Amino acid sequence: MSCSYLGLHIGLYWKHLSLSFQLFVSDVVSIIGGLLFCYAGLFGKGREDGDTHLLEPLLKSTSCRNNDDKDIGGESVTTYANANLFSTFTFAWMGPLLSLACKKTLDLEDVPQLANYDSAKVVFAHFRNKLEFDGNDGQVSKLKLMKALVLSTWKEILWTALLTIVCTLASYIGPNLIITFVQYLNGPHQQEYKGYALVFIFFLSKLIRGFSDRHLFFQLRKMALRVRAALFTTIYKKGLRLSSQSKQSSTSGDNINLMSVDVERIGIFSWYLHDIWMVPIQIILALSFLYNNLGLASLAAFIATMILMLANVPLGKLQNKFQGGLMDSKDQRMKATSEALRNMRILKIQGWEMKLLGKLIELRNFETRWLKKLVYTSAITAFVYSSAPMFVSMVTFGFCMLLGIPLDSGTILSAFAMFEILRVPIYTLPDTISMVVQTEVSLNRIISFLCLDELHPNIVQKLPRDGVDIAIEIIQGNFTWDIHSPNLILKDINFRVYHGMKVAICGSVGSGKSSLLSCILGEMPKESGAIKLYGIKAYVSQSPWIQSGNIVDNILFGKEMNQERYEMILEACSLKKDLELFTFGDQTVIGERGINLSGGQKQRIQIARALYHDADIYLLDDPFSAVDAHTGTHLFKECLMRILGLKTVIYVTHQVEFLSSADLILVMKDGMITQAGKYNDILSLGTDFMELVGAHKKALANLNSVEHGTTFDNLINGEEISTLLCSEESNQDDEEREPNNYKTKKFVEPKGQIVQEEKREKNEVSLSVYWKYVTTAYKGAFVPLIIMAQILSQILIIVSSYWMVLATPFSMDMRPQIRDSTFIFVYVVLILGSSICIFTRSILVVTAGYKSATLFFNKMHLCIFRAPMSFFDSTPSGRILNRVSIDQSALDTFIPRQIEELLISVIAFLGTAIVMSLVAWKMLIVFIPMIVTCIWYQKYYTPAARELSRLFGVCQAPIIQHFVESSLGSTTIRCFDQEERFMDTNLKLVDEYSRPKFHFSGAMEWLCFRMDLLASITYAFSLIFLISIPEGVFAPGVMGLAVTYGLSFNMHGVVWDLNRLETKIISVERILQYSCIPSEPPLLVIENRPSHDWPSQGKVDIVDLQVRYASHLPPVLRDLTCSFPGGMKIGIVGRTGSGKSTLVQALFRMLEATTGHILIDSINISKIGLHDLRSRLSIIPQDPTMFQGTLRNNLDPLEEYTDEQIWEALDRVQLGDKVRKKDGKLDSAVTENGENWSIGQRQLVCLGRVLLKRSKVLVLDEATASVDTATDYLIQQTLKQHFSMSTVITIAHRMTSILDIDMVLLLDNGVLLEYDSPAKLLKTKSSFARLVKEYTRRCSS
Repeated sequence: MSCSYLGLHIGLYWKHLSLSFQLFVSDVVSIIGGLLFCYAGLFGKGREDGDTHLLEPLLKSTSCRNNDDKDIGGESVTTYANANLFSTFTFAWMGPLLSLACKKTLDLEDVPQLANYDSAKVVFAHFRNKLEFDGNDGQVSKLKLMKALVLSTWKEILWTALLTIVCTLASYIGPNLIITFVQYLNGPHQQEYKGYALVFIFFLSKLIRGFSDRHLFFQLRKMALRVRAALFTTIYKKGLRLSSQSKQSSTSGDNINLMSVDVERIGIFSWYLHDIWMVPIQIILALSFLYNNLGLASLAAFIATMILMLANVPLGKLQNKFQGGLMDSKDQRMKATSEALRNMRILKIQGWEMKLLGKLIELRNFETRWLKKLVYTSAITAFVYSSAPMFVSMVTFGFCMLLGIPLDSGTILSAFAMFEILRVPIYTLPDTISMVVQTEVSLNRIISFLCLDELHPNIVQKLPRDGVDIAIEIIQGNFTWDIHSPNLILKDINFRVYHGMKVAICGSVGSGKSSLLSCILGEMPKESGAIKLYGIKAYVSQSPWIQSGNIVDNILFGKEMNQERYEMILEACSLKKDLELFTFGDQTVIGERGINLSGGQKQRIQIARALYHDADIYLLDDPFSAVDAHTGTHLFKECLMRILGLKTVIYVTHQVEFLSSADLILVMKDGMITQAGKYNDILSLGTDFMELVGAHKKALANLNSVEHGTTFDNLINGEEISTLLCSEESNQDDEEREPNNYKTKKFVEPKGQIVQEEKREKNEVSLSVYWKYVTTAYKGAFVPLIIMAQILSQILIIVSSYWMVLATPFSMDMRPQIRDSTFIFVYVVLILGSSICIFTRSILVVTAGYKSATLFFNKMHLCIFRAPMSFFDSTPSGRILNRVSIDQSALDTFIPRQIEELLISVIAFLGTAIVMSLVAWKMLIVFIPMIVTCIWYQKYYTPAARELSRLFGVCQAPIIQHFVESSLGSTTIRCFDQEERFMDTNLKLVDEYSRPKFHFSGAMEWLCFRMDLLASITYAFSLIFLISIPEGVFAPGVMGLAVTYGLSFNMHGVVWDLNRLETKIISVERILQYSCIPSEPPLLVIENRPSHDWPSQGKVDIVDLQVRYASHLPPVLRDLTCSFPGGMKIGIVGRTGSGKSTLVQALFRMLEATTGHILIDSINISKIGLHDLRSRLSIIPQDPTMFQGTLRNNLDPLEEYTDEQIWEALDRVQLGDKVRKKDGKLDSAVTENGENWSIGQRQLVCLGRVLLKRSKVLVLDEATASVDTATDYLIQQTLKQHFSMSTVITIAHRMTSILDIDMVLLLDNGVLLEYDSPAKLLKTKSSFARLVKEYTRRCSS
């Protein structure tokens, strides 16, 4: 009130001024005071900091909190947290960081931490409390989510609403003073102080508008960060709780889009939040001011405005439809991309990568059909609303002529200024409607995800051990994965396990073994019955889940380091020697999904993790399938029988030899426990167990028949080589052979981890990036046309303005010199010409942008799919997905629009400067220094803004990667009760993303505040020059035109658009990085294409082969020379890390030979194309892979075979009957990663693929590791029958899988140690004989 009275008194001082002017002065001054008090009241830092400790217990303990503070990032808290009032107003708190950026390239460690009340931890706690407080039904509705978002950011909403009002009121002061200013210029003998008073009010209103704008935008950005942090964390927490059924309906592609696109869009919506209510108010204010000046003619303006606004209804519906279609199609593309990246190794080795790339291009083409509709609709909408002020002005002035309302220069200029203000709400309106539509789509998608079924917490009754003898008890349990399906997966499950028991679960493929473990874990929905669990549990999954990070963190998995126990477990899991071979030991960073580890190493790290957890109950899902016979025996003895000797262990196994040690064996068939008891007790009770054991004994009989009984018995029972001695000798031999090689490896390997920090460009974005972008589409032919169209449009607008002020009298007393019809006709022609130019510009920009986005997409994806496997080994998929989702979206929609905005800003700024300079040339005295100062500020600010922009681009990928990784391992995370720790990691990653984003916002407003201040000073000087011009030099109308244009004069619009473009052009820079990846050798070599029937014999000759993983690493295979005759069965054996899988990779040219070569049927495989090679060979890989789609697509991805051939292949692999029972038959659904098929069934599908292909060279890479012995035997018989004339190369851990072969090749440390027939090798004391002895001794025990 005091400020209002002060303003009123100041106004009364100028008694000659009109009352309305007094009121405006009063408003301006009172606003300044209100602004200060509101800011101090709403955003006092101390009070917020003081309240946040109340939220701490909701998340974690003090000790955990202290540990987190030591994580990545600068220890210092942002200077904004303790900034004084002046520093806050002027953004001076950004000074230290801007200064540092000029001295060095900023890294994440240089960016200060967020204030406590802005951290993700506190923001999420606020948001969660609001969300959970609003009802207890657990379901999230759109209203509930929106309410929680509003309540958790109410201070920012209130503050930004106030600033919006201030900014709007300040923007209307100038236009209403133009008439007064023109009258002052036109009137003779005016008192000079009145002119200076008007200049001061113009300056003050412009200054207040600039100040309120800056703090409005900063607070909106800050609010967007809080919204993002809340949603990122909420989605992540939900992802950890999803049930298995929900995971199938919400794939990783959908989830990536949620995190990368939908959350971002809702964050951006905060910019448009106040436009929803402010746009109508701005229109009403503008029209009311027009009514004061033009009377009834303002009704025409009102009708024209309403017509334009009503046109939004159909446009909004169209945009909603197109946006929904675009997002759905983007989901499908991201789903396929994510799946392709996960399985790139199998795609390349099978020669399918180009087929899947073709599928991705098809999905993209479908997506671009929606994109094309959306961007062209947006272009037409933008054109309509860019032309809206001109349309309204035409209608209004035409109506004035019709009604005979007199017009003078002052009235026209004031109307022009109002139309320019009206441009903002009308121009904003389509964007606002578009954002409302897009945000609604994104909100619905997030709500759909948040409403998915969670894992029911009461499936398992978790009870403390407290001396109870029972460990696990299931009573009349019936379970199913799909609660809506009548078919039960597990039926009538009843058993009780006591503490200390060893329970083995066995059965054929698909019998429900893994499902039984899942129900004990509480992962499988319960139809009826009860499960009781007494004690803490640990779990080892069948498909190893390894977290990105170093090895020691994977083993400790959140527990404190106990060095003695840690060393004991490494020894028990045979990991010590593996760690010695790594340069960084247990600090070695593991690539995504354990990409740089062998299958056996991943499994042993999983087992070590479970052992270190020191639980009461251990659930092991086929833990020995991925390791060789010797290691399997060692793990069984040391881990299960010694370390877990007193623990309860339930283990699924296909190795019959491990069953006899169990206290209880559960035999499963068709989801039921058909037999239960000790080994000897159930052996003779039924056929189910006999099938498994009988197949195993038959395999052992075949093993014995390889050599005469006496010799073989002597080998097994002879005393010359005891088991222990054998093991020791083997280890000694290894140690004798390895030291030199090992030392070389340690010496040569570079001091770099396989997964490096994501590369980001340094210094300013190169002009070549801009050049490549603008010249990609049509070689840049549209660029000059777009620039000319915008220049011509601006010239026509300026000419039309000059025409209006020169053709009208200076005051109402003078008569117009030009007829009304001529006056309005010329104006309409000029305006229509400008509109045509605007339309041309918009269509050309959209066309060029759409074309560029498509070309960049195709080039990047081709380079990614043609990249060697080393690229995927060292690049987390999150980085690639970030480029194909977020960066590609920027190219699709944002960058073309931003280039257009920058072009408009630059040409409008130059046009305004020219108009003002023509009238007051002295303004150049101020204008030129102002430009120089602005450029200096820009250069001072750019290093910080550029690097901060790159940093938050780089920091977003880890959030998505961590989310996807956690979703895949959610079962393990839940079992070990690690949800809280993973949540803390997510919060830390969100903060690491928010820190550069927050300081980038501060840097932007720091610059714009100074630009606004300089522009206001320049404008004030130009007005002083105008009032000092002698009377009669310029027409008052022309001088008034300079004042009108000067109202919108500022350089921050140019800087703003330039920096937004530079922020987003980094997306082009990042896509270009992935468009220059070195590619594999060509897919086809035209001059060296093999014949259609190659290979016809299957003869493989390996000559002096040496293979390295990288040029700086030692060879993995050393001078390997051998020959595989056509039609022979070759077995490759050796311990983990001996080079078995490397030889297979060399055969398929996944790794190129350093020296030497491989010949297949006398053709050097290095001379032919990769596709010709890989498509002619067949492989059943170690990790069975199925792709989302149908069973038919998985068996025949290239669509080369008939249904009859596919059914025949299914019958041969024992899957025919199971598939016939399914509703879709060959079109049965396969979910993401083949999760609705057991691993054994997936392995049989892989076998079906090779049966269809019938290649002359077949490789089995531990292909039967995940199936029972009976199924293994059937597979061997099937292969023997159908590949009798083919060369079959087998890598296996089961000796029974490779003894029915012609030749054995034994590798050790990359060297060929033995190569001969099994019979000859077994007669000697060979290493192969030791492996067989170890296996048979284990089986016989």
